[in-house]
Amino acid sequence: MKRVLMISDVYFPRINGVSTSIETFRRALREFDVEVRLVVPRYGNEVEEDGVVRVPGRSVPRDPEDRIVAWRAIRDAALREAEQCDVVHVQTPFLAHYAGRIAARALGLPLVLTYHTLFEEYLHHYAPFVPRQLLSFLARKVSRAQCNEVDAVIVPSTAMRDRLLAYGVRTPLQVLPTGIPLSRFQNGNGDRFRHARGISAATPLALFVGRVAHEKNIGFLLDVAREVRAAVPDFLLVICGEGPALAALRRRVAHDGSEAFVRFVGNLQRPRALSDCYAAANVFLFASRTETQGLVLLEAMAAGVPVIGLAAMGTIDILAPGRGAIAAADNVSAFSQTVIGLMRDQIRQRQLAGEARRFSAEWTDMAMASRLASLYAGLWCSPRSTSGRPDGPLKTPP
Repeated sequence: MKRVLMISDVYFPRINGVSTSIETFRRALREFDVEVRLVVPRYGNEVEEDGVVRVPGRSVPRDPEDRIVAWRAIRDAALREAEQCDVVHVQTPFLAHYAGRIAARALGLPLVLTYHTLFEEYLHHYAPFVPRQLLSFLARKVSRAQCNEVDAVIVPSTAMRDRLLAYGVRTPLQVLPTGIPLSRFQNGNGDRFRHARGISAATPLALFVGRVAHEKNIGFLLDVAREVRAAVPDFLLVICGEGPALAALRRRVAHDGSEAFVRFVGNLQRPRALSDCYAAANVFLFASRTETQGLVLLEAMAAGVPVIGLAAMGTIDILAPGRGAIAAADNVSAFSQTVIGLMRDQIRQRQLAGEARRFSAEWTDMAMASRLASLYAGLWCSPRSTSGRPDGPLKTPP
């Protein structure tokens, strides 16, 4: 069995796409004789887990859910854990990246990077006092430098690959989405979710699941909900998740009287509570313009929920085929009309639900883990140079 050290500035209990991706691959790779060890932040008093090293840190200003890890702690943990591993795989571009680079180069191990997040497109939400052009320039510069100093870069979508190529990244880029464990989302009980929250079985329900952050463009969905409610009586938008934009969105809903048709339910426990939430929905809505993949779209589709979203960046790969999903126009009025049309057409809902289930089955966690295991094998089978990079051409998965 081979061992991979994954190192990240974020992990559960912090819920987001990076945490989900790490855990999904970690679990599925076992089937391919690859053991994953983790170096990740400590958030509180997490239960000790075999193969998971937690390092201390402090809260991020303006985003207390996240952690800035202690540099020496993460560096020393990476060096220590990498001694038992065959590959170092960096998942985030902050201190984890530099700790992973030091460990890989010190031990002559291949270094892999997954580029999960398009920082150029959303840093301005968290540093509004810095000129946006300057933030974009710095994000591109750092991203290019980090990608060009590793042996392989994984991106979750073709749009992300094209963006990094435009940055000037020369390292081989592998398009490898995070797969989904289908069974976790196929047996939800929507009636149970609705009953627990006093929602009628007849209520037309639209759902958003994800981190409640500024870059998710949830304000757009609130505008859509208002227009849909005017045309579809009893329409309800459920927002599942938490994040730095939650307080502002709650204030907005309270201020403009949207509380009658917008409901926040917070984070829901996986798998049962979340799968019940998906199963309760008639349609899933998504409006992020900067998403690098959009795992929640696939989760909804696995539950048989049609998706309406903006086809931008990583969501294009999911929405463009038009199988169980509709790519809506990027304006409130047109998006709202798409939602209204589907809400009024139950036959179309059922047709799209079947298509969604079949499409999501092509994105399984095992299929994606198999490809990642092949990528690792190509790296550790390549001759190493004194710099730690492969001497020969990188072997890529099929």
